[in-house]
Amino acid sequence: MSANPLAPPRLRFPADASALTARIWPASATRTDDGELAIGGITAPDLVARFGSPLYVVDEHDVQARAARVRTAFTDAFARIGTRAHVYYAAKAFLTTQVAAWMTAAGLRLDVCTAGELAVALAGGADPALLGFHGNDKSDAEIARAVEVGLGTVVLDSHEEIGRVARAAADAGTVQRVRIRINSGVHASTHEYLATAREDQKFGIPLSEAVDAAAAVRAEPSLAFVGLHSHIGSQIFDESGFREAARRLMDVHAELVASGPVPELNLGGGWGIDYTEADEAFAPEDVAEALANIVAEACTERGIPVPEIAVEPGRYIVGPAGVTLYRVGTIKPVTLETDDGSSATRTYVSVDGGMSDNARPALYGADYTARLARASEAPAVLTRVVGKHCESGDIVVNDEYLPGDVHRGDLLAVAATGAYCWSLASNYNHVGRPPVVAVADGTARILVRGESIDDLLARDTGVVAG
Repeated sequence: MSANPLAPPRLRFPADASALTARIWPASATRTDDGELAIGGITAPDLVARFGSPLYVVDEHDVQARAARVRTAFTDAFARIGTRAHVYYAAKAFLTTQVAAWMTAAGLRLDVCTAGELAVALAGGADPALLGFHGNDKSDAEIARAVEVGLGTVVLDSHEEIGRVARAAADAGTVQRVRIRINSGVHASTHEYLATAREDQKFGIPLSEAVDAAAAVRAEPSLAFVGLHSHIGSQIFDESGFREAARRLMDVHAELVASGPVPELNLGGGWGIDYTEADEAFAPEDVAEALANIVAEACTERGIPVPEIAVEPGRYIVGPAGVTLYRVGTIKPVTLETDDGSSATRTYVSVDGGMSDNARPALYGADYTARLARASEAPAVLTRVVGKHCESGDIVVNDEYLPGDVHRGDLLAVAATGAYCWSLASNYNHVGRPPVVAVADGTARILVRGESIDDLLARDTGVVAG
């Protein structure tokens, strides 16, 4: 067998269509002696038999290990240049009360951006003083709640928020710590919707207005200016963007130091993870060392003290630790004419979920890796894994080689779904959102229960109670 001409250049024809590439799958993912996929010591068939499908599965130890690794990497790198580093977990990637507890136990802070995320973080035992509140359109109620609970820092996203947060803090009789989110103008190498520092978009204050914004903050008795914040995007593999954003921020940071204290600098994050073999993710140690060197050099050149540093690694901590399990349904080979006038076949493999449990392929054209839960030596065929929803764009994995004996009833696993899958899930076509289970050491427990049809009907006020 050889590569299918319909396959994209990035997709290599596999020697073994059942192999698990370690950097893509959770740390505990393995094949049993019988060839079954197991995560956290439990096989995929056993998980689906107990919890049903589709099913989000999270390797608990992998999440915790990743959190600890990032914290150690940045603590060590910035201790070398004489300062401290704080790591914020991105609640928007995936948040439950138990995940909040894992992050707290690992010594991480949390970044929230809605009243709902704040409530879940607090319910999970997070210290409000170690939370940051983002968002381009915070409501007055959200700001008041953040101030009321003693939130660590509110990230100001616009000039008008300065006065609104100041009033809320004054009304509460407190002084609120704030950062200013700066639009650095760095064009990150990522999908347009994931780039958050370009000039023509909704986030932040332009770099040229940072000094005036800081002066306005400092003029408010109820606000304490902590420093600047930058976030250039998400799922980024080119480190040059991080380097340039850090340099630009340091220029303004130094200017602000001349007129008052600026104790911290938040350099953001958004590192990419390996969704496919074509991806090449950063090691957190390399990112930490590179940023520490930039900050140290910039401070030495400008003759200013090294600030405390905050970072937001985003999906790195939870993304690779997640897998989604599906049940295969309809198999449909589709033969197409190729550019050279010959023909080739792509096999459409339908599953019992889709864009309601993973919207990223439809939103961003995101690529994923899939494997059958059973091992197979059948020759690989080019497949497109699609969902059950009434949209032609309902694609789970656009291009993948799967064993040619894939059939109805098979279990299919999609890797690296720990981030932004459950968070973006919907009830499209009145499909209930799947449960999320954590696995570790041969045990599984529910983090979030799945939704039944009864749950969907319970919210419909036209349903007559029985």
